[in-house]
Amino acid sequence: MSESRNPDALVVLEQDVYGVPGAVRITMNRPSAFNALSEALLEALQRTLDEVAASPARVVILAGAGRAFCAGHDLKEMRAEPSLAHYQALFARCSQMMLTIQRMPQPVIARVHGIATAAGCQLVAMCDLAVAASDARFAVSGVNLGLFCSTPSVPLSRNLSRKAAFEMLVTGDFIDAQTARERGLVNRVAAREQLDDAVRSLAASISEKPRVAIAAGKGLFYQQLEMGIEAAYQLAGDTMACNMLDDAALEGTAAFIEKRAPRWRKT
Repeated sequence: MSESRNPDALVVLEQDVYGVPGAVRITMNRPSAFNALSEALLEALQRTLDEVAASPARVVILAGAGRAFCAGHDLKEMRAEPSLAHYQALFARCSQMMLTIQRMPQPVIARVHGIATAAGCQLVAMCDLAVAASDARFAVSGVNLGLFCSTPSVPLSRNLSRKAAFEMLVTGDFIDAQTARERGLVNRVAAREQLDDAVRSLAASISEKPRVAIAAGKGLFYQQLEMGIEAAYQLAGDTMACNMLDDAALEGTAAFIEKRAPRWRKT
């Protein structure tokens, strides 16, 4: 996997960011448009996520260039081709990109500043973790334009309580970073000047853990959420049994018994 630091690229890819081995940062790079998800940006994100998912990366940070994280879909572009087939294809492409974030083996951290609105808020909800600047704001504001944010409602209702998610969806009102944390949309809030330090701390903590255990755990976590409790326990037990036989778990449990630090392979 090669880095892409071209300032004109729609997506900028950087490796070992914050000095954390295996930490990859993917930056949406349409700052003049508040990183609105044009079709070209969606395609660039999909290609980059697929590339990173197949790489040895250990943790991914999703960020936005300029003054905002992401302002959602590019409405001007959408209005230029008003047809049912076009909109169905667009939302299918966007949904596939969102699902890629959940399906990739690496945990994905949203680094949020400025605004995250509509599909931008959806992106935050789809990421496994999120760290927000204290002045960040979140909204699913399509309803203010007569368009209910249906696709953002899917991850939003799986992050927040039903009533909190529905209130955001039917009012279109902004919530601040602290409220987003209290409602479960983000994990941590930091002062704007300390945002990167907070992201680095979380990424470093994940990067230190065995990659195989994190990947297996992430897959299991989302699968069991959609199951009944009996089936979830069956899947979790099978996953944990396989994990116990992995070299990383064998070394980790041996280290615990021997009262020493584990010596995991850096893979």
